[in-house]
Amino acid sequence: MPGQITPEAIPTKQPVLADDRSRPVPTVPIFDSATATVDEVIDRLIRAGGCVVRGAVAPEVLAQIEQDTRRYILADGEWAGDFFPKETRRVCGLAGKSKAFTEGIVGHDLFKQVGDRMLASKISCWIGDKWEEHLSPAQVNNTIIFSIGPGARAQALHRDDMIHHNMPRSKRVEDYEIGQDTGVGFFVAAKKSTRANGATRFIPGSHLWAHATPPDESLAVHAELEPGDGFIFLSSCYHGGSANTTTDEERLLYSFFMTKGYLRQEENQYLASSYDTVANMYDDDMLQRLGYSVSAPFLGWVDLKHPLDAIRGESKLRDLY
Repeated sequence: MPGQITPEAIPTKQPVLADDRSRPVPTVPIFDSATATVDEVIDRLIRAGGCVVRGAVAPEVLAQIEQDTRRYILADGEWAGDFFPKETRRVCGLAGKSKAFTEGIVGHDLFKQVGDRMLASKISCWIGDKWEEHLSPAQVNNTIIFSIGPGARAQALHRDDMIHHNMPRSKRVEDYEIGQDTGVGFFVAAKKSTRANGATRFIPGSHLWAHATPPDESLAVHAELEPGDGFIFLSSCYHGGSANTTTDEERLLYSFFMTKGYLRQEENQYLASSYDTVANMYDDDMLQRLGYSVSAPFLGWVDLKHPLDAIRGESKLRDLY
């Protein structure tokens, strides 16, 4: 059985209330990466919207990502808008900057399987006299490193599915349908993440709330993580970084989101990292996960070819469904 961040029991039924914020707040389960199963994680995502996985990424992988990316963190400038506190430094386009990040976090086996199950889409349709089934696999949505320095204010609570104009309806947990979410996130702590230094605030169960229901800070819990721990959550859940009230601690977080194969990626992978760079770093499976693929039927071709065939100069044409 997983551990729990808070002691409240997860209700087996949740009433659809006039104000979603009046619902009982479910617990956020804690799994051990050595024993967690895909089915368990998905079940708890459906119930709570998120879960913690202890020991998800090995220390040597974290160390290599740090070595690959620290220079980019130091080179980033101060944010001029409101969405991030000015003490935040960011690194994007990780596919071309860190093979360790891409293989260790984007390619993380448990999260990859969870994302595929939650986001892959199938459709069947007639093509002539044949009833064909088509698969649109999940793909990378964005890759970001967040370095949040002392003195940073709290980030506003928000839902990441707003980028795809997703507007969920209020529902009971038993009415949740796999496929209704447009994204799943995976936050990995590179350093200890505490309430004091800015751990992610998260409202459990808010994936079941109506689109127009505003967040309530009093319902948020903090996803406190040890280095290598992961926090998996649905994009429809309210979350945000907390204030870093320390005087000398960096909150360092490795962030990755997946989305549906037929939706536009939040981070443009083709400009963020050149194909010439990533082609020499990864196998075809990873390249297709980055977006060099076809969402069947037919979505994403180049000269009516699979993107990898087109880039490699393949002359043979084939059906893309």
